[in-house]
Amino acid sequence: MDEIKGNLITVKTLAADFRALGVTAGMTVLLHSSFKSLGSWVAGGPAAVILALEEVLGEEGTLVMPTHSGDLSDPSGWSRPPVPEAWWQAIREQMPAFDPDLTPLYGMGVIPDCFRKQKGVKRSSHPLGSFAAWGRHRDQIIDGHGLDLAYGDDSPLARIYDLDGRILLLGVGNLNNTSLHLAECRASYPGKKQLTGGAPVMVNGLREWTEFIELEWNSDDFAELGEQFQQETGLVRHGNVAAASAMLIPQRELVDYAVRWMERNRD
Repeated sequence: MDEIKGNLITVKTLAADFRALGVTAGMTVLLHSSFKSLGSWVAGGPAAVILALEEVLGEEGTLVMPTHSGDLSDPSGWSRPPVPEAWWQAIREQMPAFDPDLTPLYGMGVIPDCFRKQKGVKRSSHPLGSFAAWGRHRDQIIDGHGLDLAYGDDSPLARIYDLDGRILLLGVGNLNNTSLHLAECRASYPGKKQLTGGAPVMVNGLREWTEFIELEWNSDDFAELGEQFQQETGLVRHGNVAAASAMLIPQRELVDYAVRWMERNRD
C-alpha cells in the first residue's frame, strides 16, 4: 500500500493557517467550504476544520455556515433530474417536513453537515435556505429567519451584515458566495423577478405545504462581480489553508458594492 504523501494537516496547523489569513478572535465568520480542497489527509476530518476555526474565533467569536436543503422545494421546478408531473402533488403532500435536527443538507459538503450536529450549534428554520451558527451571536443571527426571500433582510445573511462579519471562502469561489444573494434582494435592476416557492414545514405541530416569496436567484455573474470587487477595493485577503486557496472578505463592503454593481451591470 502506498504511503500518504504531503504534510500532516491537524487542528493546530489549520488554526495557524486561519490566523495567517486574517481570522481573529471575536470575528463573525460565514464559511463556505470544500473539504477535499484541503489536501490528502486531515487528522480528524471535517471536525478538525470546525474546531480549528472555533479555537481561533474564541468565546467572543461566531461561526456560521449554510445548511441549505434545496431538495425540499416544489417538484415542479426540479430538473436534475425532473420527476413526472403525475408525482408532483403526492410529493407536496407526503415529503417529510423540514426539521432542523433531521433534515439533511443538499450540496453543501461535509464540513457544514458535520457542523450542524455539534453541541451548541443552532440551525435556522427556513426549509430551503437555512444556516447554522455557533458562538456569541448565534441566536441573533439564527432567530427570526423569515420564509419570504430566504437570503434577504430577514435572513442570517442580513444579521451577519449588521455585525460587520467576514466571509471565508475555503477552496471555493464567489460562485458559492450566498451573501451576494442578499445584494440581489437589495438591488434594483431590470428583469428582477419574484417567484412563488414552496416546501413542507411544521405549523402548530402539523405538517403543511407552505408557499412563500422567492427571487429568481442568479449567480451567473458572481465570479465576475467578486473579481471586480477585489481589483477595485483591495479588501480581499488571500492565503492558503492547508492545500486550499482561501479568501477572507468583509461582507458588508462586498454586499454594498454588489448592490451598486448589479444596478449598473444587470439588464
